[in-house]
Amino acid sequence: MGRMTDQRARWTQATVYPDMWVDPDDDPRDNEGPGPEGELATLQDFLKNYRMTLRMKCEGLDAEQLARRSVPPSTMSLLGLVRHLAEVERDWRNWITDGDPLPKLYGARDADFDGAVAEPTVVDTAFRDLEREQAATDAVLAEHADLGERAGKDGIAVRELMVHRIEEYARHCGHADLLRECIDGRVGQ
Repeated sequence: MGRMTDQRARWTQATVYPDMWVDPDDDPRDNEGPGPEGELATLQDFLKNYRMTLRMKCEGLDAEQLARRSVPPSTMSLLGLVRHLAEVERDWRNWITDGDPLPKLYGARDADFDGAVAEPTVVDTAFRDLEREQAATDAVLAEHADLGERAGKDGIAVRELMVHRIEEYARHCGHADLLRECIDGRVGQ
């Protein structure tokens, strides 16, 4: 059996530790000094770092690379993940507000992935959507500093929502690791 010749070489930008995405001194997620104080600050720090990790996995790629699908029949791509997380941020906000739910950003089920096409305007819009939806959800959650408080029509605990957000980003950062490695061979935490 012959060897595959189209397999991408694995590489990293890091020079200190070969399994890292960047060197520790260049990692914007690096928290020097003691960790955050308290449960809320810890949850917010983990969420911030996972959000940053997703952006780092997308850096330096063009629209075609960001929209490149994993393996058929999957519709997953880095761009699809960005759009999906923007949609999910909006959904989470719907969970903790009492008004009518905000409409879907991208339409029917799976439109966030299906519409992730290799067009620069789609890419730019997706990142703007994600930033806007993250900020809006963060602002609503800032009104609920008590993690045990129950919010929204369904009375979801703020703690549960925060942990669910971290879980969602962490899971999708794992997908982003594999997607990025398939695109250009870059690996790392």
